[in-house]
Amino acid sequence: MKTRYTFGGDEHLFVECSEEMSLAPFFKVLSLTEAIKKGNIEGVTEICPANASFQLRFNPDIIEPNTLLNKVKKIEQESENNIQKEIKTRIIEIPVLYNDPWTHETLMRFRDRHQKPDGTDLEYASEINNYQSVEAFIEAHSSSPWFVSMVGFVAGLPFMYQMVEREQQIQVPKYLRPRTDTPKLTLGHGGCFACIYSVKGAGGYQMFGVTPLPIYDPKQDVRYLEDFMVFFRPGDIIKFRPIERNEYDQIVREIEVNTYKPNIKEVTFNLDEYNRDINSYNKNLVQKISE
Repeated sequence: MKTRYTFGGDEHLFVECSEEMSLAPFFKVLSLTEAIKKGNIEGVTEICPANASFQLRFNPDIIEPNTLLNKVKKIEQESENNIQKEIKTRIIEIPVLYNDPWTHETLMRFRDRHQKPDGTDLEYASEINNYQSVEAFIEAHSSSPWFVSMVGFVAGLPFMYQMVEREQQIQVPKYLRPRTDTPKLTLGHGGCFACIYSVKGAGGYQMFGVTPLPIYDPKQDVRYLEDFMVFFRPGDIIKFRPIERNEYDQIVREIEVNTYKPNIKEVTFNLDEYNRDINSYNKNLVQKISE
């Protein structure tokens, strides 16, 4: 689609690069926001990238809205044949206790808001994605890597896009009505996106499990969050690893005494190489986290 520009109130310009999510519009957003940042447009106070769009906040007393619009359109035209296709990033292993007792208790309390009141979220997701069992669904969910395309909405919450062929993507609708409760660090899913709830609160995504790893710490007491309170960054690649309750408890104890170190490897991601052979590229990525 042609890039769509919309003003939001007096101080925001919303730029939509695509109506549907894929990695290509993410990289266009990445390139445009980097070019805008380097352009040092006077009056722009904030740049907020999202999955396939971004929003600029500006001071209308410094720059007139249509002047900003024209400057951004010019940057887009100049960047059209120079979209960034390669980034240096991280692949991060995230341990997950699927079908845990805490999200199970919560989802059973809110069955009247669910499409399938007589089952669980994992059973529902398995069924509508044509998996023969919950175990087969968990294998599909955890075996492929996921791309962090956005961090936000709630502080530290990552939106993750599954790195598989489109026809293989797991898709699940949100609850019919949102819950008023979601346990902290719940692994959720809505539409084609996975997320991890960084804090306890309301939510509507299907709940598959929990991770023991804090991903947002405003006090920065957690060892691996000492440099920055938010764990994830756009462009991170995530590999979920199913764990049992005993390992979950052990990781929690290690985090409490600040001895736990997440499994993170530095990698280079190239969009063109990925698109040429997704399965082989993913296999090499996943292998790096176990080296």
